[in-house]
Amino acid sequence: MKRGRFKSAVDFSHFIISQWITFGDVVVDATCGRGKDTLFLANLVGDNGLVYAFDIQDEAIKSTYNLLRENSLEKRVKLIKADHKDMAKYIDGFINACIFNLGYLPGGNHEIKTEGKTSLAAVKAAIELLAPGGLIVIVGYTGHEGGTEEVGIIRDYLISLPQQKFEVLETRFINQINNPPQMMAVHKL
Repeated sequence: MKRGRFKSAVDFSHFIISQWITFGDVVVDATCGRGKDTLFLANLVGDNGLVYAFDIQDEAIKSTYNLLRENSLEKRVKLIKADHKDMAKYIDGFINACIFNLGYLPGGNHEIKTEGKTSLAAVKAAIELLAPGGLIVIVGYTGHEGGTEEVGIIRDYLISLPQQKFEVLETRFINQINNPPQMMAVHKL
């Protein structure tokens, strides 16, 4: 048995989502940022799969495209410059998984960040699009202005989901300083 460690909530989210996604799946990166999650998903879905990647910032779309192109994976991804709350307008049919990495663009303008109201609408849209057996993973950051409120709004909604239809998991590092991110996962039964 290989022993390792979870270095971050993002690492843990990747570990969990990698257990769900198979070649040919249709998945969503709700906040593509610098493209790391998009690249990760593009590798998981294979040549016959598709990743929808959303962001509102030109810089994020360009950065993600460049990373995908460097790895010859741009054909597996549909980059969409739009608010993640509007994902249902761009996606036909069901999705198998969705990942959210909330907050602001690393190295970008910290004034442009995800917000509780629109992120909640996006999570609700993802749940509606999610195929039975599908998974949504949300990494939320509480260390920036509005982050605690955003994570709380989403958490309160997820707690209300009926356990007969959904399994909801929450995990976070409790011995780390500086407001470590937390991860929430929703499995649609």
